[in-house]
Formats: sequence, C-alpha cells, structure tokens
Amino acid sequence: MTSKNSVPLYMLLFIGITFFAFKSIKFAPNKLRQTVQIDGTEFPNSEGNTTAIELNKYEKIIRNVMLVLEDLHYSPRTLDDAFSKQLFNSYIEALDYSKDVLLQTDIDNLSKQYGSKIDDELQLKIKTEFFSTAGELYKKRLLEVDPYITEILSKPFNFNQVETLSVDVEKNKPPTTEAERKDVWRKKLKLMTLERYADLQTQNETAKVKKTDAAMEKEAREKVLKIINRSYAGMKRKTNTEDFFNSFMNVVTQAYDPHTDYMPPVEQRSFNEEMSANYFGIGAQLKEEDGSIKIGPLTPGSPAQKSGEINVGDILVAVAQGDKTPEDITGYTTPECVRIIRGKENTEVRLTLKKADGIIKIVKIIRKKLNLEGNLVRSFVTQQEGKKIGVINLPEFYADFENANGHRCAREVAEEIEKLRSENVEGIIMDLRNNGGGSLMDVVQMVGFFIKDGPVVQVKGRDNDISIQKDKDKSVLWDGPLAVMVNEFSASASEIFAAAIQDYGRGVIIGSSTTYGKGTVQRQIPLNFENNKLLETNDYGSIKVTLQKFYRVNGGSTQLKGVTPDIQLPDMYEYLKYRERDNKTALGWDEINKANITSSNLNFDEVKKLSADRVSKNSSFNIIKTNTLLLDKELDKNYSLNYTGYKAEQKTIKDLNKQIENTMKVRDSLPANYLKADTDKYLNTSEDKKANNTQFLKAMTKDIYINEAVKVVADLIKSKALVKQ
Repeated sequence: MTSKNSVPLYMLLFIGITFFAFKSIKFAPNKLRQTVQIDGTEFPNSEGNTTAIELNKYEKIIRNVMLVLEDLHYSPRTLDDAFSKQLFNSYIEALDYSKDVLLQTDIDNLSKQYGSKIDDELQLKIKTEFFSTAGELYKKRLLEVDPYITEILSKPFNFNQVETLSVDVEKNKPPTTEAERKDVWRKKLKLMTLERYADLQTQNETAKVKKTDAAMEKEAREKVLKIINRSYAGMKRKTNTEDFFNSFMNVVTQAYDPHTDYMPPVEQRSFNEEMSANYFGIGAQLKEEDGSIKIGPLTPGSPAQKSGEINVGDILVAVAQGDKTPEDITGYTTPECVRIIRGKENTEVRLTLKKADGIIKIVKIIRKKLNLEGNLVRSFVTQQEGKKIGVINLPEFYADFENANGHRCAREVAEEIEKLRSENVEGIIMDLRNNGGGSLMDVVQMVGFFIKDGPVVQVKGRDNDISIQKDKDKSVLWDGPLAVMVNEFSASASEIFAAAIQDYGRGVIIGSSTTYGKGTVQRQIPLNFENNKLLETNDYGSIKVTLQKFYRVNGGSTQLKGVTPDIQLPDMYEYLKYRERDNKTALGWDEINKANITSSNLNFDEVKKLSADRVSKNSSFNIIKTNTLLLDKELDKNYSLNYTGYKAEQKTIKDLNKQIENTMKVRDSLPANYLKADTDKYLNTSEDKKANNTQFLKAMTKDIYINEAVKVVADLIKSKALVKQ
C-alpha cells in the first residue's frame, strides 16, 4: 500500500474533500515525475531535491495540472501526436473563433512547427512556447485588421446589392489572403450596420421628425465603428501572455471533457469574493463563449428566472440603467458586464438580448438581493376532472451542509408531501424542469420517499470501482400516482431522480426528448503545491476535474444520453445545441451491470396512449413542433446583406417565434391554490413576496406542460393498472 508520505499533496487535499459517494481512490503511476529535458538539460520534474533549471510559473502550472489530470481524471488522455493535433486545432479556434484574423498560411506554418509537439510541451520535454508564439502571431494579425475596419466604415454601404454572409463558423474557413480577409470584414461590418439601420428604420416610422435613408445609414455606421473600436480595445487588453496561457490551459483541460476547467488565480479570487459578497443583481450567470457574452444558468427564484423572458444561451447585446440610453457591451469582458448589471436594490436594469432565433428582445428587471429563498421547494394544489392533484416544484437539489438546521431539500420535500397528503391529493407531480442538480445525498433520500428501499444510483471511478447509493428506509411517504416533469435543462441530480423513478417503474416521466445528459462528477483541486508542500499563497489557481460517472440502477449511464421520458412533449428549444451531447469533448455513454432491484408492476401504456392522442390533437403543441423545425432550417441559412431580404428573413423568424410564445400558455388556466398550511407563508406576507408568489402560481396555471402533466396524473388516478406497493 502507498504510504501517506509518498502520496502527492494534491491527492491528500482531494481525499479530504470527497463526499460519501466515493468508495476509494486509486492513483495511476505518473510519467510526469520522471526526469525530463529542457534545452538538453535533465532535471527531476515534480519531486526531487534540486533542479538544474528552474521552471517558470507557467511550466509549474502545466506540471501540476497534468499531474492532477493523469492521476485523477476519470478518462485520462494519452499524450501523443494525435492529442497534440487536437489541442492545436482547439487553441487556434479559441484564439480566432470567428476565423477573421489569422490567415490560413499562419495556421499552416504554426501546424508544421507545433502541430505534433504540444504533447511534448505538456510533458515538459521541450520548451513550452506554442501558446505564446501562436498568441503573439494572433496579436500581430489583429493589429493589421484594425486600420482597414476604419476604412470600410468610412464609406456608405449599398443595401440594395444582393449578397449574403455565412455566420456558421464550423463551415467557414480561414481567409487565404489579406484581400479575402478584408472582404470577410467588409461583409461582417455590413451586416452589423444593416442590423442597426433596420432598427433605425423601424424607429423612424413613428418618429415626429423623419430622417433620410442616407442619414440613418451613416448613423448606423458610426454606431458600428464605436462598438468595434471598443471591442478592439477589449480584445487588445486580452492579448498578453497571461491571457494566452489561461486560454491554452482551458483548451487542455476541456480536451478531457467539457466540465474539467482551469481557473486562474485572478478568477479564483474574484469567484471567492463574489461568493462572500452582499450584492444586488438579477440572478443570471454570464459566460464568454464564441466571442459573445451569453446568459448562463439562472438562479432559481431570482428576478431573471421569474421574468420568464431570459433563457440560457441568450446573447447579451446591451445594458441600460432604467430608461437611460443602452450601453452596447460588444467587446466587454464578463466581469465588466457583471459590474454594469449589478446596482442598488429595487433599481431597474434593462437587458437587450439576442435570442437563439435571432430576435432582439429588451427585458426589464428590478434588481433584488439574491438569496436562497427563491430556490426552495414549493407546492400547490390543482384539480382535473374532480381529481385533486399536488404539484411540487423543486428548482434545485439544495443542501446546507454547514448548518445542521439549514435548508435541506429532502427534508423539505418530505414536509411538502405530508402537507399534500393532509389535503387529500390523489396524485403528485414532481416538477424538475430547469433543475441543474445538487446534493446526491438528498436525491437518494428523495427517491426513497416513493420506493420501499433499494439502490438509487451507481457511481463508477476510473479504475472501475463501483459504489451503489441505496435508500435503506423501508417506509414510503407516497405510494400513489406519480409523475416527474423534466426538460433539456434538467441535469445531474435531476436525471438521477428521474432515472430511478423510471427504472423502478414507480412513476411516469414527462418532458422533452431527453434530459441534459450530464452524468459526471467534478471536484475542485487547488494547484498551489510543489514538492509535496502546500504553498502559502496560490499563484497557480485551481482545476475542476471530472472524477467519476453516474449510472442508473438499470446499468446505463446518464452521461450523454440523459433520460428519455415515457411521455415526450414538443419543446421549443429542441433544435438548439444545449445538451451534453453537443459538446465535442463530452465523455461517452456506456453501461455496467444492473443493480438488484424490485421493480413496480405498474403499467403506463394506457396513459401514454391517452397523452399521445391529446398532444396530436393539440394545436399549440403542433405549432411548437412545426415552428421549431422551421426555425432550425431558417437559422441555418446565410444572412442576407440586402435590406429587403434581411427584413423578410427577420420577419419570418419573428413570426415563427411569436407563434411559439403565444402557444406556450393555455387559454383556460388551471384552478390552483397554495396549500392551506402555506397561506401565511406565501400570501399573508410582505407585498413584494406576495406579488412574487402570486406571479409564480399564475405562471404555473397557464403553463401548457403543467396542464398536460396534470391530465396525465388524472389518467393515472383513473387507471386500473395502478397497483400500490
């Protein structure tokens, strides 16, 4: 057995923070600890008394990152030429995502020099210079692009000319000549100007003082020039060695899987400060992706989530303080955007968002203090054909591990079930839509509320060590009709819950074609170790690394495939690439042996058929299904740079989207009330809280998916196939 003294420090740190699901950890022999060469001089890499050459900061970070990845990552990569070429392509893409700065000859020359050597750099066999050499070349080309942007925007565009621009970066190729690159920029700047020109034309229709077409075209160009100048200022600020390195390290880590990330020291400190700060905001994470600032996960119960108008993947275009002039955020960094969105409590911020279908939408949000309250479980009671049905909404699997009396979702869901039973409901719906996961311990306990006992989820490490998390409590809180609602944003713990209920045959799963498909476990490891010593300061940052995978009790992984609902409903986001399977480096699906369980003998064929018949005749669901397919095709086309063609395209997209939005709410609201025990909690409270709780209930009663789920549970109640455990 390996002695404690010989185990690397980061492993000891890791062992100290693992949770109960991990049975044991085994470590692979590490090639990176062997003697390596830099400039022909040999020296010990990670352990040893002396070195002939002192590693620089970047090489030390590379060393520590690769040690952690090799020893801990669930699926370690082979450091060879094939991996090197993958990293080369990914880093070039990270540098020049839009393919409008580097020339093809630049990429070819870099490939000849470094394409098959990056793996050697990561093993510190040769100098680590690829990231900086490629970065400096990008910086040089960026400076070349700058002057002719001003030149292009100094002359009027002809919007009567028929031409198009492809914005599909995966299909586009880098320019081969400077003239070709300049023409790419001409078309891009023309599209940006056309977008603003079209907006000005719309405003001009209702303006008291009319503007000429020429004046509006000039104004649009001036706006674009201002945006591009600021954008370039931001891009130039990020063209330094530190930024090139951080980008490169994330390319390396995410080549292992999408959830393994490198967090530089500055970002880590900012993250820690933000977590402890008392601030007022809207409850939406921001992330820089594909050259844009996009909306990330929404905090359940936050102003952003409650608005119902903000979605993950929306592109942030501009931010306005109340009714003041919007500030275009093109070229801003994520921290800069966060700073202008935050503000004083109860003040208004207006976000201009570009939706996935291309529509521009302005959303008004009132800033609030962000707290846990909106994340908590809540229930209401509705009726269908005389059958009383309870709906439990759980935004996330929350748990306050530091406070014994703090919020725990399992305990609080149990309380909701007891309250629903006291009101004599005949069926229960668990609403896990948009639930991104959380505490595994609470998932296991919650599945136990609906089954007698048995395995809930299997967890496998990289060395095929498998642990099975079981519900050991034979009591059952609810043995009646049950449905679980999910969608493509239901991930991780939500998928574990839905999968277990499905595998036990305990309830019917309702939702989009599949859930998100995240079946992996991550932990954050600090990188401030050297020669088995923890450094006093952390100038190295940390790494979030994927360690294990989740498997259903039927043996199949939830990774990549997610959970396929028993009843699938048309979904407006179905065609968008949001799921795990849409990540190029996502770990694959596989299966292990089934766990020994006693499945229910419930048969859902009848209710599935009844639902399918209703959905096929439902005009709203048919519009959603048809229009999302049309939107998918529409958005895959090239953009017209002709004003008439552009307006026609935008109208088509807008009309399709509006039809979908109009169908998302039912005409006749469900009858719904909060539980009698919760009247004071939700309604006899402050006006602000009362308004929020009333808004939530109103949204639920008009939700087309809740409406169908209630009908499914009503069918379950009437079904003769229901046999209680």
